[in-house]
Amino acid sequence: MFNGPQNSQFKMSAEEKFNAIVKNMESKHEDVHLGKMMSSPGLKVNNKVFAFYHKETMGFRLGKKFDAPNFGLKTARWLSPFKTKPPLKAWYIIDFAEVEFWEELTEMALDFTRQLK
Repeated sequence: MFNGPQNSQFKMSAEEKFNAIVKNMESKHEDVHLGKMMSSPGLKVNNKVFAFYHKETMGFRLGKKFDAPNFGLKTARWLSPFKTKPPLKAWYIIDFAEVEFWEELTEMALDFTRQLK
C-alpha cells in the first residue's frame, strides 16, 4: 500500500517564496540584483533596495500614495525599524499570510523605485 501524500500540493515557506521571487526578478530584469536592507536580504535596482525579506514578511517600497486597503491587503503596515523615529511611510510590510500578493508588489516596488532620483 502507498503511504505517500495524496492530492497534496507543495507549499513553499516564506523564505523559499522570497528566493523564488529573487530568481524570477533577476532573470527578468538585467538591472535587478540581490542586496541588503539593513541586515535582511533584499532586491536592488540602481543601487536602491525596493523589496526585502525579514522573518516571514516582505517589505516593499511603494510610496506614500499607495493605498494598501484598497489594494486588498489586510496585513499591511508601515516599516518602523527605529524605536525613537516615526515609521517609513513609503515602505509597507506584508505578512506571509498574504503571500499571493508578494510577486505583484515586488514588480510594483521595482517600478516605483526606478522612478526615484
